[in-house]
Amino acid sequence: METILITGGAGFIGGCFVRRWIAGEDATLVNLDALTYAGNLDSLESVMTDRCHVFVEGDIRDAACVSELLRTHRPAAVVNFAAESHVDRSIDGPAAFVDTNVVGTFTLLEATRAHWETLTGVERDAFRFLHVSTDEVYGSLGVTGRFTETTPYAPNSPYSASKAASDHFVRAYHHTYGLPTIITNCSNNYGPYQFPEKLIPLMILNAVEGKPLPVYGDGKNVRDWLYVEDHCDAIARVLDRGRPGEVYNIGGDSERTNLEVVNAICAAVDAARPDLPHAPCSGLVTYVKDRPGHDRRYAIDASKIRDELGWSPTRDFESGLRDTVAWYLQNPAWIERVTSGGYRRERLGLR
Repeated sequence: METILITGGAGFIGGCFVRRWIAGEDATLVNLDALTYAGNLDSLESVMTDRCHVFVEGDIRDAACVSELLRTHRPAAVVNFAAESHVDRSIDGPAAFVDTNVVGTFTLLEATRAHWETLTGVERDAFRFLHVSTDEVYGSLGVTGRFTETTPYAPNSPYSASKAASDHFVRAYHHTYGLPTIITNCSNNYGPYQFPEKLIPLMILNAVEGKPLPVYGDGKNVRDWLYVEDHCDAIARVLDRGRPGEVYNIGGDSERTNLEVVNAICAAVDAARPDLPHAPCSGLVTYVKDRPGHDRRYAIDASKIRDELGWSPTRDFESGLRDTVAWYLQNPAWIERVTSGGYRRERLGLR
């Protein structure tokens, strides 16, 4: 591929994909990101000046901006990471999730379809639109079973409903217009550079600072955890070998209850920082009222991507979590800037 267009490439997963792509490919990557609270150029510091990386501040809801990028750079693929993604925020303010995840994806699809229809021959056949989604669109599992690509959608939060709607639009554009789209649905990601509102970084930072570690309900809600670098490698594999019109579930095969995750974080922080006056950190666990519509269990069956494309995760949860804890402990400057909003004030010309 000579050029690809990435949306949301300053976010957690998108940023990881950008860094890995630039490190491994001699191809231009155009990175479109609106730089909302979770979009952080600090996370792209290592690639911002690379000749293969073109960063553009812009919004997928801006049809003129997207169309101009497609016309100028004529990418061979579009990978859509851009999304509002935090369930708690979607409960408090669902409108933003409809606006970005549904309207934004629709706008991106329309602009991409117009671009694709200008292509001919091999360029047209090889083009791909890859939409990155979530396992939350499938709803909640019981004590057994796993989500497959044919599991019926049953979203239970405004966030998952907005992602389900975007998935349906992507699927419809393939079946109606022939646009070569692919959807990936992943399990919970974790790793370096994740915004500290999410479970794992929040618990790491609270544990270090001696703050309460809030656990929803009884702490027995189950998630399948996927190291972010494994996820990005899977997306690259799907982009290279995936079949248009298909869905690929990407999971880490690492089911844990939320309480097990928090206790593992406490143990890792205790080992790395035995000097903490409030150790052991497990004494900071605090049970709080469960959030509305909290899904009980997610689990991914990733056999399709393994059997068809030869991908499987390389990191087990223990090693991935250990490296994640170490990264947060070693990067206080990044944490301070992202939690204080300093990186956003500088972008806006404020001090």
